[in-house]
Amino acid sequence: MASGSLAAEQNHLSVTDHGAWATAMNNLGIMPVGISGQPLVSDSLCIQRFDPGLGLIAPINPMMAGISLVPPPPAPPDTPVIKEIIHCKSCTLFPQNPNLPPPSMRERPPGCRTVFVGGLPENSSEEIIREVFEPCGEITALRKSKKNFCHIRFNEEFMVDKAIYLSGYRMRIGSSTDKKDSGRIHVDFAQARDDLYEWECNQRLLAREERHRRKVHEDRLRPPSPPPVVHYSEHEAAMLAERLKDDHNFSEATAVLFTWIDRGEVNRRTSNHFYSMVQSANGHVRRLMSEKAQHEEEMEVAKEAFKNALLAILTQFEKITAVFTAATRQKAWDHFSKAQRKNIDIWRKQCEELRNAHSEEIMGIRREEEMEMSDDDLDENPCKRLRTQENGVYEQASLREENDSLRWQLDSYRNEVDLLRKEQSKAGRPDDDHTQTHTHSPDAQIQQLQQRMLNMQQQLLSLQEKLTSKEAELEQARDEHRYLEGEVLLLRDKLLNSPVEALEGANGEPHEKGMNGCVPSLFHSRDRRSDVIMRGGVTSEKEALLLGIISTFLHVHPFGANLEYLVSYIQRLDSKVSAGELERLMVRLPAMFRQELSGVGATLEKRWKFCGFDSLGSV
Repeated sequence: MASGSLAAEQNHLSVTDHGAWATAMNNLGIMPVGISGQPLVSDSLCIQRFDPGLGLIAPINPMMAGISLVPPPPAPPDTPVIKEIIHCKSCTLFPQNPNLPPPSMRERPPGCRTVFVGGLPENSSEEIIREVFEPCGEITALRKSKKNFCHIRFNEEFMVDKAIYLSGYRMRIGSSTDKKDSGRIHVDFAQARDDLYEWECNQRLLAREERHRRKVHEDRLRPPSPPPVVHYSEHEAAMLAERLKDDHNFSEATAVLFTWIDRGEVNRRTSNHFYSMVQSANGHVRRLMSEKAQHEEEMEVAKEAFKNALLAILTQFEKITAVFTAATRQKAWDHFSKAQRKNIDIWRKQCEELRNAHSEEIMGIRREEEMEMSDDDLDENPCKRLRTQENGVYEQASLREENDSLRWQLDSYRNEVDLLRKEQSKAGRPDDDHTQTHTHSPDAQIQQLQQRMLNMQQQLLSLQEKLTSKEAELEQARDEHRYLEGEVLLLRDKLLNSPVEALEGANGEPHEKGMNGCVPSLFHSRDRRSDVIMRGGVTSEKEALLLGIISTFLHVHPFGANLEYLVSYIQRLDSKVSAGELERLMVRLPAMFRQELSGVGATLEKRWKFCGFDSLGSV
């Protein structure tokens, strides 16, 4: 039955019918030629870029599937792929029934260049298989098994897609109808270790190239490395000290000094060198401040020039506005045409808008100057002496820093004296002459260092006296500030709680007189400030609760407690309370809390004490 159908199919599609199998050969890239060798299809109908001399399709054909260089033209989704009969020299390939489902395919392995061909006829040979699959591409290896299947490895990956196209065809050797000479071939992807290895090598090569490109890009964007820093030596330290004194080399020299200190080059022997270099670096602070003042002066001059230029521009705007005003008068306005009047009116409005904008800018500059002048005037007011307090704090901090630096220098000199004494005690006394010559210089150095130590001690004592005096002045300024705050609160309470006096002032008495009547009472006695502050001291329930906790805490500490200790205790109860809030609350209530200084020199600290019972007894 099968042989009869094959014979009928062969009779239906004879060799003389060149159209069907010529179309199939053309689709596969095989030059369709007849038995005598003449071409059966014209060049215009052949696939583009077909080379008749080679008889094969060119490797890069945009119409072949699997190349993925140029997408194929879109085909209708419902149109089935029609396969034609393929005639070869030793065999013939018949397509399968289009109504049957397509052959199953496995997933394509990465880098696949090997295909599995099954269902081969029993009498097929390697020459016949090569004849069938060589039009798909160059074959590098062909391994045929005795069980009617083989593996074919191609040179390129896109050739596998051409071979897959032949899957499902029925292969017949010659014109024989024997079962051993026919078979339905099945072409599928094969997983070969050589393909996978070459694909992985290619991927690693691409990854290396990508890493190299990324590294080159990062190296191009990376900032240049800083110059190397020389190692510490006495010669380099002397050169660095000279460079620190130069304004142009100060930045580079400071970087070197920072690196040395960070490396840990400071020790007993080198502490004096490093102290002198740090002192030289500190000497540039005055230069920087002078440069800042110079730039500020230049900015003031530029502001003045800008203001004068704006005034000149505004004067010219006024003149132009006067011209427009004169043009809009009746005696000149009647002689202009309607279009000219319209243009003059538009120009006048634009000029007025620009003039108003410039005048507002000039007024803003003047207001800023007046505000600066008012700030300077308020500095002279006793109520605004907080700035002097800040200056006192800054001077106190600078004196402390200088005191610490002198103490450290004194310690370094003491260390040098100890080292010299140890070296003198270790050295032997071979004879008197040598001892006299060798011990003369260390004794002189010890005397010089002792003299320096005495001078440093005197400077330290003088700085401590200055520090105590500055602290006393600062405490006096703070007391005065508290007193002024109390007087301001008293004045505010009187202004808010005396509507009768306000009505009297509105009926006939001048308000200024009432104010003058209150002002002398502010300075009768400083003993009233506690009563004044207690009137408006506590303003909320939270402050009252804090007041009770602070009073209880300080009452059980009769010698007082510093602010940090008090804040650490209260923050255990409420973490939202800040140190500034507690300090402001205690400052507002001097009748209950008093701040005192305890300790001497570096151990000096401020302690808060509870004095509510003392003020209650005095009342």
